[in-house]
Amino acid sequence: MRVALTLDHDEAPEEASDYVRALMAAGFSRDEIVVLPPGAGVDEDFDGVVLGGGVDVDPVRYGQAPSPGANVEVNSERDRTDLEAFDRAWREDAPILGICRGLQVVNVALGGTLVQDLPSQRPEGLDHQQRPKDRTRLDHTVRVGASTRLSGLMGATDVSVNSRHHQAVDRLAPGLVVSATAPDGTIEAAEAPGPRWCVAVQWHPENLKDDPASRRLFEAFARAVRERAGQPVR
Repeated sequence: MRVALTLDHDEAPEEASDYVRALMAAGFSRDEIVVLPPGAGVDEDFDGVVLGGGVDVDPVRYGQAPSPGANVEVNSERDRTDLEAFDRAWREDAPILGICRGLQVVNVALGGTLVQDLPSQRPEGLDHQQRPKDRTRLDHTVRVGASTRLSGLMGATDVSVNSRHHQAVDRLAPGLVVSATAPDGTIEAAEAPGPRWCVAVQWHPENLKDDPASRRLFEAFARAVRERAGQPVR
């Protein structure tokens, strides 16, 4: 059994990565976690995929040019690796967990679009890119839809989250449903309805090791991966 994890080049060294730590805390061994840096090909089968945070998705991927003043930072190799990993997992019905950029990748891959820059395009909303970047600081709440998979696995409908993003879902892709929103209406999570396990959140649960709801999210992903791999569920 193996799970793929996509990350930027400047993410913490693999052994110090909060993503790796959170996956190991959920029951994966280190050998079961395969980190895919930008530009890596997805040439092997995986039983699950985690699309981690990072730079912006190139607007060309959803049919737009970069908006003036939007401070869009892209990495074409990261886009290629993430979209290839998502496409393979989606086709093979492997569990998918998207985190921050990962939510945006899932939405774009399925035909949705993004707000390129919340501060300039939706200045009346919350500050979603908090500074200084305290990775564990809880910046605002999100309301989780009561009938969603996310609500069931997190065990809550109101959750305090950390926030450090300047882009967000704009037009939701066909095949997804909104599962959480911020007080200003920003989409904070989306998921695939029905039996397919695809959940993506805009915040960073991997940083919140002491938060029970964040731990349950990773544990639920691990259970889904083990079920697909035919291994005993812990």
